[in-house]
Amino acid sequence: MGQQLTMTPQLQQAIRLLQLSTLDLQQEIQEALESNPMLERQEEGEDFDNSDPMADNAEHKPAAETQETSFQETTAANENLEEGEWNERIPNELPVDTAWEDIYQTSASSLPSNDDDEWDFTTRTSTGESLQSHLLWQLNLAPMSDVDRMIAVTLIDSINPQGYLEDGLDEICAGFDPELDIELDEVEAVLHRIQQFEPAGIAARSLSECLLLQLRQLPARTPWMNEAQRLVSDYIDLLGSRDYTQLMRRMKLKEDELRQVIELVQSLNPRPGSQIESSEPEYVVPDVIVRKHNERWLVELNQEAVPRLRVNAQYAGFVRRADTSADNTFMRNQLQEARWFIKSLQSRNETLMKVATQIVEHQRGFLDQGDEAMKPLVLHDIAEAVGMHESTISRVTTQKYMHTPRGIYELKYFFSSHVSTAEGGECSSTAIRAIIKKLVAGENQKKPLSDSKIAGLLEAQGIQVARRTVAKYRESLGIAPSSERKRLM
Repeated sequence: MGQQLTMTPQLQQAIRLLQLSTLDLQQEIQEALESNPMLERQEEGEDFDNSDPMADNAEHKPAAETQETSFQETTAANENLEEGEWNERIPNELPVDTAWEDIYQTSASSLPSNDDDEWDFTTRTSTGESLQSHLLWQLNLAPMSDVDRMIAVTLIDSINPQGYLEDGLDEICAGFDPELDIELDEVEAVLHRIQQFEPAGIAARSLSECLLLQLRQLPARTPWMNEAQRLVSDYIDLLGSRDYTQLMRRMKLKEDELRQVIELVQSLNPRPGSQIESSEPEYVVPDVIVRKHNERWLVELNQEAVPRLRVNAQYAGFVRRADTSADNTFMRNQLQEARWFIKSLQSRNETLMKVATQIVEHQRGFLDQGDEAMKPLVLHDIAEAVGMHESTISRVTTQKYMHTPRGIYELKYFFSSHVSTAEGGECSSTAIRAIIKKLVAGENQKKPLSDSKIAGLLEAQGIQVARRTVAKYRESLGIAPSSERKRLM
């Protein structure tokens, strides 16, 4: 004898729907609507009636019989009509329920009106374009011989997503067929032509060359142009190490002059290939909406994100309890699956609502004051509050988003570990990151704060954090070390 846990198909479906994001759930619902005739979408303005159609099949049976009887009576009456009577009843011009203007408006319904200022053609019609396709498009417009075009295609294939030429010219030249007798000078000449393409700085072999290409495309009368070209060509290493004293001495510039030269260089793009976005934009649809009303935070589900479903009463009325035919069995199974699907959706919404409510209840300080007031929170706290397992809470908070007055956040954003304070309390890691970001934003850029100094400032506020922990939080925020944050004022 033994015990084992068996998951029913209904439970498996409920768990699967629970972990789906809003966009995936909409696709799942659309597939269910297309495959199950018993399901139908609840339209706006209709009374939602999700009662069980199988609760009393006797109520639906007379309706089905009435429809069948009406159809038989109509057929019999039509058979009694003679051909002449049919011709008399049919008019020469049948009325139509539409007009050419309606058809035109329907076909162009996706187009904007003249006064629609929020309509963005590029966002709704464009697709992601790769850097190679963008360069090949410009190559097709450039007059070039067949051999040079072949060299250009090979060079374009060697450009990485950042816009730099990965392979050396010697290696590229050696990869051509020896019978073509292509020399290194020809490859370099074609490379110079590609470097004139957009975006500026493309196909460079180094950072210095990339910045020089961009400077050369600026107007000749740009202030400090010659000094900027000299800086990126001869002293790029000193600029990277922020050794401003050596730069001023070697370039014979004053501090204010060097600052203007550096500002010109910093206006350039060190990764020109990143301007061409190859991936399509990803849209986030919030599952929960949080708003403040009468000094209280209200939580509600986003009804527009998930369509409301119900069982089609007309099709459900055709199901007979005692009928064991194949058609009746199919309809009965479809009806049962429809009821399970609707119940799983209701369970998902209820669980999501419970979890979101508890998160808002726990993180009121964040909603009122911001990241610095975020409290430590783990899955166990919410699981204990709603009476569910931590794995269920993990599924609910994954790829689910909450719309708040401070922005849209994933539910997992509100969970963070804690750090002890001097008074014996706790402070969340999210709040510590916010404090570190605030300290770095207000630091003296000539003498930026080190990790040890930040740890000391946090300790002065009662937050005990080691230097290594500060470094970890700083790196997670994308903040460079103090040696790289130094600026020339």
